[in-house]
Amino acid sequence: MTSTPDADARLLESHDLALEALREITPASTIGPAAGYTVEEGGAVSLRFENRLPGYPGWYWTVTVARVDDADPTVLELELLPGDSALLAPEWVPWAERLAEYRAHQVELAEQAAAAEAAAAVADDGAEDAADADDADDEDVDDLDEDGFDDEDDEDDHEVDLLHAGDLDGVDIDELDDDAEYDEDDADEPEDDESDDEDSDAEDAPDEEE
Repeated sequence: MTSTPDADARLLESHDLALEALREITPASTIGPAAGYTVEEGGAVSLRFENRLPGYPGWYWTVTVARVDDADPTVLELELLPGDSALLAPEWVPWAERLAEYRAHQVELAEQAAAAEAAAAVADDGAEDAADADDADDEDVDDLDEDGFDDEDDEDDHEVDLLHAGDLDGVDIDELDDDAEYDEDDADEPEDDESDDEDSDAEDAPDEEE
């Protein structure tokens, strides 16, 4: 807040006039106590009052008063002006520049979306290839029979000697059984011959007594 010796004392004392003018444009509840003044060119004085209007922290109600010759002070201007700590809007940018920035941003977003879509497509292709490979492996396993050979292969090329539950060391129990039966048959044959000889001797015996 600045002051100069050249300030008109009657203007500096015009607070009532300034408050009356402010109440015509804003509720009295939005006007705070006096907060200094500024001497303008030509001798006018801007009286400042604290602002209590929501949304405008750091702003001041400003009433500029002036006096011509010996006339009473009069109000020249009323406005709400920012102070040193006021929250200000960003600097105004022409519409053409804002439009160019908007279009450039839209192009950038489109490029990013296209890149993301391409990356997703590559990932999907990789997943499909992996799934196809797994399916192929499953088909190969299904083609194998329970012996572990391909059903389409020649069975003669993959003969497998299966052992029974009682086979040991590669010895076929069935072959042993066949040999045993053969030996029993051979053992029975001499007994039949002896019985035949005894019968023939019995038949010949009466003839000798005669």
